[in-house]
Amino acid sequence: MDSQKKYPKAYSFEFFPPKTEKGEKKLQAVSLELAKLNPCFFSVTFGAGGSTREKTLATVQDIKQHTSIDVAPHLSCIGSTLDSIREILDTYIKKGIRHIVALRGDMPSGMHTAGKFSFAYELVEFIRAETGDHFFIEVAAYPEFHPQAKSAQDDLLNFKHKVEAGADAALTQYFYNADAYFSYVDSCEKLGLDLPIVPGIMPITNHTQLARFSDTCGAEIPRWIRKRLEGFGDDLDSIKAFGTEVTTELCRKLLDGGAPGLHFYTMNQTDAVLSIWNNLKLPTDKAQRMPTA
Repeated sequence: MDSQKKYPKAYSFEFFPPKTEKGEKKLQAVSLELAKLNPCFFSVTFGAGGSTREKTLATVQDIKQHTSIDVAPHLSCIGSTLDSIREILDTYIKKGIRHIVALRGDMPSGMHTAGKFSFAYELVEFIRAETGDHFFIEVAAYPEFHPQAKSAQDDLLNFKHKVEAGADAALTQYFYNADAYFSYVDSCEKLGLDLPIVPGIMPITNHTQLARFSDTCGAEIPRWIRKRLEGFGDDLDSIKAFGTEVTTELCRKLLDGGAPGLHFYTMNQTDAVLSIWNNLKLPTDKAQRMPTA
């Protein structure tokens, strides 16, 4: 973990583009509330095959208009063409966006070929070739390994390719086993990789939803947590209280172990992340991880 301890601890929050006007108003309130914590940045997701492309940009612009927080749009490349990605990058440059989360993404429903980009490192290479150092590029990391990876070693090498292609930092898939993160970072260090690898944190508020997400993305819910959640049945208050306790302790262990911050998957909600933030007594003095000019 030595590579991570030298980086300032930076905190960030992830949103998804709302589908309705009511959702837009709610997210505006959520972003304003979380902006008071002075995070390093917000990020906004990008649907499979660019299905939320326009909504992603609109959400980024709205947050930038109402807060002073840096906003990083996600950009997934699977099923995309060179021209379509080039057009998006040009738009982001014109809008003054300098921070981006570069991902492979999921194959859109009904599509059978990956398109020009098969891997995220190819997207990172393309961004660097087209725009030089204009963008600060975040990429994904998988402490419990990508569900489609042939092996743990293959997944580590895929991450190495992304770093060598020009990634500046990484955000991990969520997990509930701190040792998985520590082991992953140690493996990255053995490959000579040195960049911030920030743990992704998913607050626990809904057992059914969490189980569905985790089965899809390959994130393991430890048996003892799953059994406790099952035992609460439909008692949402108990689920949230237990989830907050578990996630707070996970975050504390990660930070004490040297993690360079936390990236919260908010699901466009404030209560759970604010509870965790307050339990940890996290600071509100922003850590800079990217150029400000």
